[in-house]
Amino acid sequence: MSTRLSAGGAELTIDQENGCRISSLRVDGTELLRQGPRYGSFPMVPWCGRIEDGRFRDGGAVHQMPQNQPPHAIHGFGRDAAWRPAGVDATRAAFTYDLRDPWPHSGKVTQIFELGEDALTLTLGVETHEDSFPAQAGWHPWFNRTLAADGPEVRIGFEAAWQEERGADHLPTGRRVDPKPGPWDDCFGMPDGVDVTLTWPDALELRITSRDEWVVVYDEQAEAVCVEPQSGPPNGLNTLPRLVTLVDPLEISTTWTWRRLG
Repeated sequence: MSTRLSAGGAELTIDQENGCRISSLRVDGTELLRQGPRYGSFPMVPWCGRIEDGRFRDGGAVHQMPQNQPPHAIHGFGRDAAWRPAGVDATRAAFTYDLRDPWPHSGKVTQIFELGEDALTLTLGVETHEDSFPAQAGWHPWFNRTLAADGPEVRIGFEAAWQEERGADHLPTGRRVDPKPGPWDDCFGMPDGVDVTLTWPDALELRITSRDEWVVVYDEQAEAVCVEPQSGPPNGLNTLPRLVTLVDPLEISTTWTWRRLG
């Protein structure tokens, strides 16, 4: 089952049965996202990126997550779950997902989609039913490298305060370095908020913003590029834990704003 929203020339399709991912985002009939059941744009929750060896410490306990990208665990469980609708109209939709085993804590995740004629705002919220726990949330969109078979490749533009040095295990080493030229599979810090622009020359400009300061940029694949706003760095459950409590749930939002160039 899919949910479709539309506003002006923008059309959004949400596949709530397949991780509540955006399976399609079209602007004036042009598809922006790589197609396929593993692609589109999926939520990363209750963590983002990799957890070292699939283990994270929570107070005095150490929890082992499935090592779905050996030796690490990657991208959380939300992308593999069926989500429940919690309100849908022509331009707005909300869905929920209950955290469950093998995640060691009880909680709920809410994702909201708000579509306008020239922008899409996404919001993820994580709340606990009882005990506090560390968590992260974010999005992993796969944007098409070209918008037409013979079209120019997308250009990625951003200015970051730092780049998390990446070790041979693809995890941040803990050192912050000056941003380096791509290709990237790297996490960047933007203390004033995420701000990345994708430009398909003579076609479309897409600006991705978020109040949060972390973004992973991945452009090592021929078909697509990824710009991933998230609430903490990869392996952050271990290195920079953010606790979700009864009085302080986790919330993150991102807005994608587009402008026609053709």
